[in-house]
Amino acid sequence: MLEAIIFDMDGVLVDSEYTYFQSKSAILAEAGHPVEESYHFQFMGTTSEYMWAQMKQAFDLPLSVPEYVAEMTARRRAMIERDGVRVIPHVQSFVKRLHESGLKLAVASSSSLAEIKENLLEIGLADYFSEVVSTEEVKHSKPAPDVYLAAAERIGVDPKNCLGIEDTKNGTGAVRNAGMVCVGFANPAFPKQDLAFADVVVTSFVDLDQPKLNEIYQKVRGIDA
Repeated sequence: MLEAIIFDMDGVLVDSEYTYFQSKSAILAEAGHPVEESYHFQFMGTTSEYMWAQMKQAFDLPLSVPEYVAEMTARRRAMIERDGVRVIPHVQSFVKRLHESGLKLAVASSSSLAEIKENLLEIGLADYFSEVVSTEEVKHSKPAPDVYLAAAERIGVDPKNCLGIEDTKNGTGAVRNAGMVCVGFANPAFPKQDLAFADVVVTSFVDLDQPKLNEIYQKVRGIDA
């Protein structure tokens, strides 16, 4: 029985990936290592610490990982102050429909807990989620299932009765590894991602609601309607 929907944040609730891409590209270029935007796709859904540890090793960067994370965060904040928090089209009404249907809702994100809460307040959705969990609170980041399992535990729902919504390979892998049904979100405005781990892929939230998600859940679980 479908009891809960667990959302990723970056790329699913808010359009924030561009702030990561642009800030990291600028820092790497200034260090003498220009990269294409596609280089960053491999890190989508992972933590800032993980991505900078990988880039520090790959490019033999001189500063510490915390220093690079702090610089990226400062540049991202400047972009957000300039642009505001960009909400994914139709997701606000989608979340409200699900909340009204009685499903439990949670967020499981690789962003910091502070940023998750700030973004939810900014886009007017903070009151609709029972719990928010950051990978900074668990041992392993996506594609490990830790953050999704923690979210399910906090809302008191068996993982097998949860559906996760993700937009990256690492994210969909985390949902799959948690034993949940996975809906992949392929935003037509974003670079194409590998969503092979998703059970179903959607390109918009405009028509999604509890009955349609329940239909997806039942089909994946092999439950007769």
